[in-house]
Amino acid sequence: MTIKRSSGVLLHPTSLPGPYGIGELGAHARKFVDWLAGARQHYWQVMPLGPTGYGDSPYQAFSAFAGNPYLIDLTTLREEGLLQASDFTELPGFDENRVDFGLQYVWRNQMLERAYAHYASGGAPNLKADFETFGQEEAAWLDDYALFMALKDAHGGLPWNAWEPDTRDREPGAMATARRELAPAIERVKFIQFLFFRQWRALREYARERGVGIIGDIPIFVAMDSSDAWANREGFFFDDRGQPTVVAGVPPDYFSETGQLWGNPLYRWDVMRQDGFRWWIERFRGSLRLYDLIRVDHFRGFAGYWEIPFPAETAIHGRWVPALGYEMLAAVKEALGDVPIIAEDLGVITPDVERLRDDFGLPGMAVLQFAFGGGDFSVNAFLPGNLRENQVVYSGTHDNDTSRGWWRSAAESERHNFRVYSHSDPTEETFAWQLVRMAFESRANLAVVPLQDLLNLGSEDRMNLPGSTGPQNWTWRYREGDLTHELAQRLRELTEATGRA
Repeated sequence: MTIKRSSGVLLHPTSLPGPYGIGELGAHARKFVDWLAGARQHYWQVMPLGPTGYGDSPYQAFSAFAGNPYLIDLTTLREEGLLQASDFTELPGFDENRVDFGLQYVWRNQMLERAYAHYASGGAPNLKADFETFGQEEAAWLDDYALFMALKDAHGGLPWNAWEPDTRDREPGAMATARRELAPAIERVKFIQFLFFRQWRALREYARERGVGIIGDIPIFVAMDSSDAWANREGFFFDDRGQPTVVAGVPPDYFSETGQLWGNPLYRWDVMRQDGFRWWIERFRGSLRLYDLIRVDHFRGFAGYWEIPFPAETAIHGRWVPALGYEMLAAVKEALGDVPIIAEDLGVITPDVERLRDDFGLPGMAVLQFAFGGGDFSVNAFLPGNLRENQVVYSGTHDNDTSRGWWRSAAESERHNFRVYSHSDPTEETFAWQLVRMAFESRANLAVVPLQDLLNLGSEDRMNLPGSTGPQNWTWRYREGDLTHELAQRLRELTEATGRA
């Protein structure tokens, strides 16, 4: 796959401004698309859109296929008659700078329950046919997900492997009883998913009409407490009680001296091979209905993954195990054609990972914040002058500090290397845009920068600190008024000057 020379901005929808404490898929999302188009950007990159659980990470979702109900635009529901003015009379005190996920869990779910109750009592009858069609088209994942969430709610939020054995193990009799007794709750979950996908597809079409494509993000692994793990248990390393025997993570690296213990269940690739990797084909098929480009997080896990015995306190005592990513990607290609994948190939990259990426013609990633470390930094693969055309370059990602924050805390050796390479002596005020310019001037076909770097924000506005569960993770929002005409003009001029328009 070859991406034409272009550029884009990384911003998760939760970071949009708006009146109800979190970004939504309504007017402010459309304004952001308009701003991107005015700055002549081709892409809006988002993080995974799935429903988040404990820790609020978009990379630990209750489903690899479902959408996040927190993003549903409530103003649209009011305009459609699913919510009434009286539903908005007593609002919590929302923070315009940060997302309070605990507040959203309580208040927004109550609002969505009201929307469903209104529909179920005969409101918005014009949605009935579309809802039925959605249920039929998405049944392959939606039926299991809706049952899973209804059961989870009935069990007070406990993870599925803490449910009674017959429900945990999906015994047919227990499943039939659950579907009958929890029918209203199951239907409510499905309806809320219908609302999400209806709004997301409308937003994606709005962006497409303005020349803006969506880069979506799919984590290579699924969450332990997910409908995917519960409904496809044979495809993972679980014991007979639903406990994982091994879990995912990465060894010690740039981000952590003890590695990262993610805790995700690991795939039994030999089992997945038996049905021709059907689950993966459907996952990519679903992603193609949502995105124009698909960034696969931790792509190296398709070649080999870090297997950590369960339980463990850190990721240190693991081992590399080969995966069947080559066979899987070949099966996906045969079923779906050339899927537009960006391979997140950061971290410990070995020749087998490079071969897998290159044999399928996939662009990899480069992060400029990683370019200036080490002794002989001139051989660093991430230096702008060392980048390839079939590559996506970032100033930083959601896991990095903001570029301004990075410069503030960078080792003096890294600062020195940057000065030598750039023949300049930037200040904290000027560094972020200098790094953005380097990304855009590079030969990499696609340059993507976080909005925080365009706004020249510091460490307090970073999106995530890997290996931590701090209250600031995933909560950042920009303020209405930050996206000025002057900022768009500056980005537009850089885009045009570097041939990315």
